[in-house]
Amino acid sequence: MTAVVEVRDAHVVHRARGGGLFRRDRVYALTGATLRVGAGETVGVVGESGCGKSTLAKVLVGVERPVRGTVWFRDRDLWTMPPAERRATVGAGVGMVFQDPSTALNRRLTVRRVLRDPLDVHARGTRAEREERVRELMGLVGLPGALADAVPGQLSGGQRQRVAIARALALDPALLVADEPTSALDVSVRAQILNLLLDLRERLGLALVFVSHDIQTVRRMSDRVITMYLGRIVEETPAGRVTDGARHPYTRALFSATPGLLDPVEPIPLTGPVPSATRPPSGCPFRTRCWKADAVCAEAMPDFTAASHPGHRYRCHHPVEEDQPTRDPARQEPR
Repeated sequence: MTAVVEVRDAHVVHRARGGGLFRRDRVYALTGATLRVGAGETVGVVGESGCGKSTLAKVLVGVERPVRGTVWFRDRDLWTMPPAERRATVGAGVGMVFQDPSTALNRRLTVRRVLRDPLDVHARGTRAEREERVRELMGLVGLPGALADAVPGQLSGGQRQRVAIARALALDPALLVADEPTSALDVSVRAQILNLLLDLRERLGLALVFVSHDIQTVRRMSDRVITMYLGRIVEETPAGRVTDGARHPYTRALFSATPGLLDPVEPIPLTGPVPSATRPPSGCPFRTRCWKADAVCAEAMPDFTAASHPGHRYRCHHPVEEDQPTRDPARQEPR
């Protein structure tokens, strides 16, 4: 499968406000991330708040430059391009849908202006062709034409997110990155937006990166699921195997924490707070909360191990047994 975007060993480090008199603390937002997204593929990214999901999304769309590592878009290194070429390449080839549509849209612009703006910036077509494209985009995401002259404050939350999705698709991108696209919406609207994204993926052949803390939603939306913890990718699992096939204890804990009516699972308790990203633990960062951790886990972060199923890999010294039901680890007491 041809790669649309590929991240290789990316590291992102920020300077924190705190720290000593002569040296500020550093936040290790992303550490050694490697990810490949193929054409027409949907990759889900899950993890707790602060695990690096949004940072990875920003790296994928060229907003965040890694301090180490590379980002390849259609076999070209983004950060070796001249700035103008990089902006044109990313602007036309990648679309992004943000978490909160009420802050992602300019309140003063009408829907027509919001959707026409990318076309104007990249000088796509004549004025009449741009207006036709705006009508086409509104129909694509299920917005009535009567809303073209409305401003975002006159729309519902679901309608605003549809506008944001339409804007992201304005230039026919090869990749769409959706960063928590339903978390700010009412429950009744979330399913509509998720179904819209699934429909657009099929109709347009998009590569989609779907970022969320809800592993059940990601499992439904994705072909592969990436689990992140404290800035590191700790497991990559085919979506159909996340439920009882994931090998990393953290992925199992995430799944157990989601409610289920038909086959409920007792949550796996994780003791202790999430470690600080400014002073991550030695070895495996999850060891301070893992019920399987021992002295080996403190010595070194394990390399990726390939599972028996294709496309499944994980980083763990003491993985959950293959095909062991999640309810079984849930019964184990943390150390």
